[in-house]
Amino acid sequence: MRAVTYRTPGGPEVLALSTREPAEPGAGEVRVRVVVSAVNPTDWKQRRGSGVVTVDESVETVPNQDGAGVVDAIGPEVTGLAVGDRVWVVLAAAHGPASGTAQEYTVLPAERVVPLPDSVGFDEGASFGIPGLTAHRALTVAEDGPDRLAPGALEGTTVLVAGGAGAVGNSAIQLARWAGATVITTVSTEAKAELARAAGAHHVLRYTEPGLEDAIKRLAQGGVDLIVEVAAGANAELHPRVLRPRGTVAVYGDDGGNGTVSLPFGPNVWANTRYQFLVLYSVGTGKLRLGAGAVSAAMADGALAIGEKTGLPIHRFPLEDTAKAHAASEQGAVGKVLIDVTPAG
Repeated sequence: MRAVTYRTPGGPEVLALSTREPAEPGAGEVRVRVVVSAVNPTDWKQRRGSGVVTVDESVETVPNQDGAGVVDAIGPEVTGLAVGDRVWVVLAAAHGPASGTAQEYTVLPAERVVPLPDSVGFDEGASFGIPGLTAHRALTVAEDGPDRLAPGALEGTTVLVAGGAGAVGNSAIQLARWAGATVITTVSTEAKAELARAAGAHHVLRYTEPGLEDAIKRLAQGGVDLIVEVAAGANAELHPRVLRPRGTVAVYGDDGGNGTVSLPFGPNVWANTRYQFLVLYSVGTGKLRLGAGAVSAAMADGALAIGEKTGLPIHRFPLEDTAKAHAASEQGAVGKVLIDVTPAG
């Protein structure tokens, strides 16, 4: 089989196409023929050596966490999956150096393999692993909120999504709308505003323009219930000014920050503000499975989709151009970067 690998951390140029034998699934494991792989910022950060796991230079590492394909083989003690099933995968590369999705076949624990609804394409299945699960977790951390999204689960809730044109922001908008929330989002440019509107945001505001706080307050009388935050440090002063009492800030990024978040004590303590920092790698299997079920249901309902129509343009590359795909993501390509690995049929 063909596989893209690297041994040393560095730029996209460290990625090389190689040939290897597919691994056999062991007990509790499933082998998936990857049809589409997706690139997320976490993938190129890991490749550069700044990821959650140190690059092991003694072995070849296959990049990319997200992907979708077809079950090719099943090991002993696996239930609920069968050869030929269409599936998407959860945090594939985090399982081990050889398990990323930038290869024709990957072997993963069955708990990381999720059935793909019949009506959903491989592109969608590959696209909403990390972004969709991150957004789902962010939307379900409020003290009095649901632990799994479904239609009506956020009815009567106002959600503020910072950075609505990004991949996680896009997923948060689509999932919040599906769950019945009123969605306000902030973006930097009119072009990104168009993407956020396409995703389904009810109100799109430019954070680069004056009067942002007043605009949010006009739209959310009494304050927003939940903030999905990509720029924790930059927006820390804004949070208590626009949140309702006992509101929640779900933080998954510090864009534009310096790695340290300073919070105003008084306004937050009097409002009983709840902060939840989150990253999928340590969120726990139970939360991941809840999120995966909801993401699959939203995709099946047509409420979570990719393409221009939902504000998530697609950038496609063949497997041999995985380095170019990584470079595109690293250079800030707006939308979803996908890699075609094997034929869908």
